Amino acid sequence: MTNIVEFRNATKSFRRVAAFRNVDFTLRKGEVHALLGENGAGKSTLTKVLAGLYPLTSGEMLVEGVERKFASPADALGYGVAMVFQETNLIPSMTVAQNLFLGEESFFNRLRGVNIRAQQQLQRLSFHVEPTALVSSLGAAKKQMVEIARAVQRRARIFIFDEPTATLTPEEKQHFFALVEQLKASGGSIIFISHALEEALAIADRISVLRDGELVVTDDTKNFSRDRIIQAMVGRQLKDELYGTTGTRKARPIGRKVLALENVSMGKVVRSTTLSIFSGQVTGMFGLVGAGRTEMMKIAAGVLKRDFFHGGRVKLNGESVRFKVPRNAVNRQIAYVTEDRKLDGLFDTMGIAQNIFLGKLSKGANPLSVIGMAQARHASAEWIEKLNIRAIRQNAKVVELSGGNQQKVVIAKSLIQSPGLVIFDEPTRGVDVGAIAEIHTMIQRLADAGAAVVVISSYLPEILAISDRILVAKQGRIVEEMSIEWAREEKSMYAAVH
Repeated sequence: MTNIVEFRNATKSFRRVAAFRNVDFTLRKGEVHALLGENGAGKSTLTKVLAGLYPLTSGEMLVEGVERKFASPADALGYGVAMVFQETNLIPSMTVAQNLFLGEESFFNRLRGVNIRAQQQLQRLSFHVEPTALVSSLGAAKKQMVEIARAVQRRARIFIFDEPTATLTPEEKQHFFALVEQLKASGGSIIFISHALEEALAIADRISVLRDGELVVTDDTKNFSRDRIIQAMVGRQLKDELYGTTGTRKARPIGRKVLALENVSMGKVVRSTTLSIFSGQVTGMFGLVGAGRTEMMKIAAGVLKRDFFHGGRVKLNGESVRFKVPRNAVNRQIAYVTEDRKLDGLFDTMGIAQNIFLGKLSKGANPLSVIGMAQARHASAEWIEKLNIRAIRQNAKVVELSGGNQQKVVIAKSLIQSPGLVIFDEPTRGVDVGAIAEIHTMIQRLADAGAAVVVISSYLPEILAISDRILVAKQGRIVEEMSIEWAREEKSMYAAVH
């Protein structure tokens, strides 16, 4: 088969630290090539060179047999290369339709015509997104759909998908896989970056694995197993560290009731829902996208406000509370780890220590005190070590980190507050298998230490692996509660769907 993309002895360095080195990588015409590796292995950096964001430090990049050096993403798009980034790059104040056709507008532009064209494009892809909706009003999953639709709209020949399914429901994932098959059948070539190894094994023709910036193996998918991929990624066997067998472990005993929502409502998103969260336990919240899981917990954390009339009650340690702003919740030892780290989890132009220490400052600091960088680094060092946050240099800005290490910074920023109730919203989204095990271990230790822990996740095996009890949400309500001792994947999914 013809190589449409080829990297020869390619190296990319930042301040003399190599993100990847001496990589020989090929993408064939009409194939799906999965690019796997731990966070920081160099996957996204390699594809960003192809997408025109970075130049190579040394080596060559050939596109259709000709050496190319793209000056910008627009330059790469001109040669048929489109990238759907792990973090969405949409303009929040514009509509879905306007984002789809941004840069391709006619001189005389009719908004109605743009909306109709956008509706047709979204329907062809089986994406249920309203073209007139503002992007700022969309959840993470629907933003990802708009990104994918925009790449297809621009008639690219080479598609780079960086964690495209991290926010999608099982049904939406099937639509995405069907889309990949359509692109492949029409002659498109796809680079697929994912931490979901089963997805790579299911849709890829070939798999390449990067470890510590070096390409360690490339082979046909039929020659790989999950264990072989993990061995290549991390250099060791993880076996059942991630997702053990359900029904084989005992739930922790229920502690005191820390949080209670009683008939809480917020518009049509949360509807008369009642739930309880206990200390010393991990409570998993499962449901499809739009089930209201995140909104329920955001109400508890003061991020969203329940209805003023007939909105129900929120009780913290038996006391009725109504937080006006998240800081009030932080002061009452509630920490919320957001699902969208780019939008509201990080200051990406600041350093690691600064971001983590800001979590401590948010709990209340003397406005007249002077905070030095040495103090911030000292206070943050413990969490950098605990969560194994890796960077190319000590004073790296957060924007320079891999997605998984950025997620660890978001978690550290919340845990430095010493919370009694910790709400994790999709804590392992865009995180590699090695880091998933580390985050799961940290969550279990929090519960063992007596904290009340809530984990919101769309990935059912994760919920079953780390929870003591499971709450299943559907259409703004909790419709099922079960102990991990008798919870099963089929029962949980049935409750979420039916």
